[in-house]
Amino acid sequence: MIAALLVALALALGTWAVSLAKRDVSIVDAVWALMILGAGLAYAAALPEPGPRAAWVLGLAGVWAARLSLYISWRNWGEPEDRRYRAIRSRNQPRFALKSLYLVFGLQAVLAWIVAAPLAAAAQSQAPLGWLDVAGAALACFGIAFEALADWQVARWRARRPAPGSVLEGGLWRYSRHPNYFGEFCVWWGFGLIAAAAGGWWALASPVLMTVLLLKVSGVALLEKDLGARKPAYADYIRRTNAFFPGPPNKTSIRNP
Repeated sequence: MIAALLVALALALGTWAVSLAKRDVSIVDAVWALMILGAGLAYAAALPEPGPRAAWVLGLAGVWAARLSLYISWRNWGEPEDRRYRAIRSRNQPRFALKSLYLVFGLQAVLAWIVAAPLAAAAQSQAPLGWLDVAGAALACFGIAFEALADWQVARWRARRPAPGSVLEGGLWRYSRHPNYFGEFCVWWGFGLIAAAAGGWWALASPVLMTVLLLKVSGVALLEKDLGARKPAYADYIRRTNAFFPGPPNKTSIRNP
């Protein structure tokens, strides 16, 4: 357990050092998934005999982490520091460079360590595989694919250079204002089901924490506040479209494209 935390903290420390040179703490977003994967791998490496789930669960987590990290790195390449982190920087002056070590990087390392709990529970258990493993793996795979499709759709939309203030309303974004976050939700509840199948019910703290983060902390709530302030058209989009869980648009508010 401690080794896993140390791995996440080491990745955070290295990323913090890079952020000082770049003057950009938002690079932590690209490393977040790698912290979780690193913690999961450290959990498994410390086991005398990993269980029957270890290899494929960590492999699935590796696919999730590699895709998300590469996508965020590509999306943010050459861009200035994310405005959300600029706001944190302005609120914590002076000496934000030092404060960011624990306010941003250390905090994310600890959260990553907790979120990686299902990987630990799955890797250490010797319980036989069952239907709950299948359900969890299917849900995690669905979440990875759903999130990847949502990210691809928004990347394609941005490549078309939409008019300032416009809002993406097609594809998965027609049914949810945050389909990428919903995909992330599915990934971690999938891993939670696998942990439960392994007997690690305690690891359900991970998807619960991820749900709170996505809905109330760094995900939907924060992004909605930012988008609502910058894009007047977003208010109409809110009236038509579910916030998180996909569902049919509100037909009474639909405009012709």
